[in-house]
Amino acid sequence: MTPTAVIQPKPGIGDVLWHLPFIRAIAEAAPGGKIAFIAPPTSLARELLVAEPAVAETLYFQHTGNELERGLNLFRLIRLLRRQRFGTLWILDRTLRPAIAGLLAGIPKRIGLGLTAQRLFITNAGVDRSHFHDFPIDALKELMRTQNLNLVSTEPSLALPADALAAIDERFGHLPRPWIVFGIGASHPTKDWPLSHWRGFLPAFRRHQSGTIFLIGSANEQTRAETLAAGHPDIINTCGLPIIQSAALLKRADLYAGPDSGPLNLAAAVGTEAYGLFGETSVLRYSRFIHAVRAGDNPAPTSMSAITPQRLLAAIAPALAQIAR
Repeated sequence: MTPTAVIQPKPGIGDVLWHLPFIRAIAEAAPGGKIAFIAPPTSLARELLVAEPAVAETLYFQHTGNELERGLNLFRLIRLLRRQRFGTLWILDRTLRPAIAGLLAGIPKRIGLGLTAQRLFITNAGVDRSHFHDFPIDALKELMRTQNLNLVSTEPSLALPADALAAIDERFGHLPRPWIVFGIGASHPTKDWPLSHWRGFLPAFRRHQSGTIFLIGSANEQTRAETLAAGHPDIINTCGLPIIQSAALLKRADLYAGPDSGPLNLAAAVGTEAYGLFGETSVLRYSRFIHAVRAGDNPAPTSMSAITPQRLLAAIAPALAQIAR
């Protein structure tokens, strides 16, 4: 049984990925060099971390819902933690309920940020309250420092299983290079790039670039992808691929571009140059592979529709020129 657990309550794919360096730092200091990772099922953590050597097992828990559902989910989490008999629980968030669950489950060592009432339920001192308004990644860096852990880098460097890469090579290996992947769709409408912009962008992009275009996204984006790919045999709809095969496709790709969403984080996590469209959301800065594309040179938030197709074309042009060499 794994003695150390790490709980991360945020729901997204990207949330798993940017936490990976912190998971590894904790695992390096843990007995056996491995941890159990606990996250919501929407994060797809079990599938994403199948080849991660620092993670012995991935467990799912529900964290959202109305007040009644949250109360029930708290009891379920307590039961899960008690059954696993962990000695140490790391809480990589300022949220309260996982810390309460750890206490009521009898976990003797509970380590967290302590920037909220969470401080009452953890066994470390927490980080100084001057970090209350830090970006989450910066607050976690401070937590690692206070616990004398070795955070080598914030690059996720996601490990991929060989069979996922082989599946992509077998299915798409015959298609001409370069491979350019575009992410369509996002987890929230304010992060999404309009369909009309994609309709304007793709023909303009194709006039300047040969090779194969892949459209990637969740199964919910199938209809949009089919619309954009219709009549274009060099545009491949890969929406709905298993998440680990999506990661493998991005690993094999020469370049990625798309909204601030799961595929953007995946591309960066596997070391592919990734151009992210950022409107109202803050630019992700944890990886050197993420390049921000905004509506203009002013970093102030804007709507996604303000980012024109011409703006994205201009942003990726230098990288395309490098690929062509």
